[in-house]
Amino acid sequence: MEIGFIVFLCILGFGIVYLVTLYNGLVNLKHNVAKHLANIDVLLKQRHDELPKLIETCKQYMRHEQDTLTKVIAARQQVADAQSSHDIKALGQAETGLRTSMGQLFALAENYPELKADSTFTALQNRISALENAIADRREVYNEAVNNNNVRIEQFPDVIVARWFRFGAFDLLQFRKEELSDVDVKSLFS
Repeated sequence: MEIGFIVFLCILGFGIVYLVTLYNGLVNLKHNVAKHLANIDVLLKQRHDELPKLIETCKQYMRHEQDTLTKVIAARQQVADAQSSHDIKALGQAETGLRTSMGQLFALAENYPELKADSTFTALQNRISALENAIADRREVYNEAVNNNNVRIEQFPDVIVARWFRFGAFDLLQFRKEELSDVDVKSLFS
């Protein structure tokens, strides 16, 4: 009897350690997703702060392009709203709109040699482009963390612990297909 009880305690102890390890792994994945989203938020905030400076610089030269400047401002606000509501799908759509309108703004700037020569505009354009690249990189890392979490909570035996403790799936941060296409510069000038 004594050996059977010891074996039972060993199996029970192993099971408890295994469940705790699974739980801790799921917690780690969940917090990784939150950490990577926070990293994206930092870059979005930095870009959010740079855009008004860019718009003000452009206004000095692009007096006939108020519609494009207004679109950038409106798109910037949509990103801020989606970011504050933590709505990943809306954030992806708003980011697509902002990137499209900024692409149009930079394309229109080609028609204004004085603007292109302005050191403030050039510095802001370079800064925003660098932030865009960093956002794209961090979006990839975020989506990888989301994928790792979503796969793990569906795998056996993790699915049991995930359901029991209500670990949920996260949405990928995706941009619409328009984001992937080139800006039609010709259409901007017709």
